[in-house]
Amino acid sequence: MDDYSVIIRPLVTEQGMHFANTRGAYSFEVHKKANKIQIKNAIEKIYSVKVDKVRTANHRGKYRRRGGSDGMTSTWKKAVVYLDPEYHIDLF
Repeated sequence: MDDYSVIIRPLVTEQGMHFANTRGAYSFEVHKKANKIQIKNAIEKIYSVKVDKVRTANHRGKYRRRGGSDGMTSTWKKAVVYLDPEYHIDLF
């Protein structure tokens, strides 16, 4: 799995931007089978930063109904990446 398929997209939310400004923590949606080492290497290579630590969480899909049909939204994996204090990522 290459670095650009590990990181799907950055999660730009109000709470995420607050954590980025105060703690240096950035949130990303990542591939479901990616581990912390792959995520760390991909972030360091793509954004040219030094990663301190990585935390991951699996989000299960939710049950949804639309009209007469029902189904599930897809499951996804979130990674919160903490950077060294002298680095930052410009997401805008």
